[in-house]
Amino acid sequence: MGFFDKIKAGLSKTRDALNSTLGSVFSGFSEIDDDFYDELEESLILADLGVETAGKATERLRKAVREQHLKTTEEAKTALKEILVSMLEVGDTTLNLSTTPSVVLVIGVNGVGKTTTIGKIAKQLTDQGKKVLLVAGDTFRAAAADQLEIWAERSGAAIVRQHEGADPASVVFDGIQSAKAKAVDVMIIDTAGRLHNKTNLMNELNKISRIVNRELPEAAKEVLLVLDGTTGQNGLIQAKQFKEIAGVTAIALTKLDGTAKGGIVIAVADALQIPVKFVGVGEKADDLMPFVARDFVEALI
Repeated sequence: MGFFDKIKAGLSKTRDALNSTLGSVFSGFSEIDDDFYDELEESLILADLGVETAGKATERLRKAVREQHLKTTEEAKTALKEILVSMLEVGDTTLNLSTTPSVVLVIGVNGVGKTTTIGKIAKQLTDQGKKVLLVAGDTFRAAAADQLEIWAERSGAAIVRQHEGADPASVVFDGIQSAKAKAVDVMIIDTAGRLHNKTNLMNELNKISRIVNRELPEAAKEVLLVLDGTTGQNGLIQAKQFKEIAGVTAIALTKLDGTAKGGIVIAVADALQIPVKFVGVGEKADDLMPFVARDFVEALI
C-alpha cells in the first residue's frame, strides 16, 4: 500500500468529518457568494485548521476566485486544494542526513509517541542499510530507556543508555563518542518531555545542543518535534512553545488515524513555517510515513 492509499485509509475519520461539513459546502451552494465563504471558513475551523489558518485559506480562495474568474464551487474546490498544498509546502520534507554521523534530536511532551516514533524511524533507516545509534536521553521516566531498548532490538540499531536519573547531557556525550568510534550514520536522541517546567526543559535541551555542537560541529542536525494529531489546537500551542525553546526544524504528527481533525497538519505547518516530515497513521513501523503534501490534501478532500 503506497503513501496515498495509507494516508487515505488513515485519514478516513478526518475525511468523513470533512465530507459532512466541507462536502456540503461545495455541493450545497450553486454560486460562490459571501455565505459560501462563511460556511467554508467554519468547516475549515471544525477540521482543526484553526481560526487564523482557516481565515487565511478562505481569503486566498476569494482572491483566486476573483483573479481566475472561477464560476463554480467545483472550480473553487480545486483552487482550495492548491492553496492547502502551498500552505503545507514550507520546506524540505525529508530529514537532512547528509553527514556521517547525522543527528536527530527528538522532542515533544510525554505521551505523544516520541519513543515509538524514534523506533519506527530507526527501523526504516536500518532497512535502508544505515548504521543507527539510539541515545536514551530521557532519563527521568523509568520505562523510557527500556522502551527504547526494545525498539533498538526490533530495528537492529545500537543503543547508549545510563541509569535512571542520570544527567541527559552525559548520556548524549557518551552517545557521541560511541557514534564516532563505530562510524554510525545516524544518531537519534530521545529527550524528556516535561513542558510544564519550561525553564528546566529549556536548560536541558540547550545543554544537549551545546554538547552536540561542540563535539560534532560539522554534523547535519534536525530537531524533530513529535505531536499527537488527536490533541488538535493544543498540539499547535505545544509546537509554538517548543519552537521557542528548541529551534524545531521538522515535525512528526502521530495518531492521525485516530482523529477526525487532521487539518491540524496544515495549521502547524502554516503557523510555524516548519515542514511536516512524517505522519503516523497506524501501529506498524511503515505506518510512520514520509510526508507528501499533495497526496495528503487529495486524501483529505
